[in-house]
Amino acid sequence: MTERKPAGVSFESWVDKQIREAEQRGDFSRLPGFGKPLPGLERPYDENWWIRAKLEREGVSVLPPSLALRKEAEDARDEALGARSEAEARRVLTEMNERIREALRRPPEGPPLTIGPLDVEAVVREWRAARG
Repeated sequence: MTERKPAGVSFESWVDKQIREAEQRGDFSRLPGFGKPLPGLERPYDENWWIRAKLEREGVSVLPPSLALRKEAEDARDEALGARSEAEARRVLTEMNERIREALRRPPEGPPLTIGPLDVEAVVREWRAARG
């Protein structure tokens, strides 16, 4: 829309006309997400929602590296427990353990790293028991 507001026409009526014409052309019905509920309406209002959403989309972590690694280890354990096969569970745990070992060789900044490698066999036994 590069059209300028004509002189002598109130801003409100000019904007209303632009919206009405766009609706008639169907411009709004072709938008992504048309007819779908707005995400997050059930959550309490957070004035920083847009900052959190941007950080999530960009994959930015606001945790110190050692705490972020601890969270990743928890997520990897959960992912392994939900894996489709034992091989996939072992792969997830092995990859996470390599990252933990690397962090232990070169400790990250921030709080001390208080985790060790995950016990692959114990998690796999838990995985088997859940499917047993």
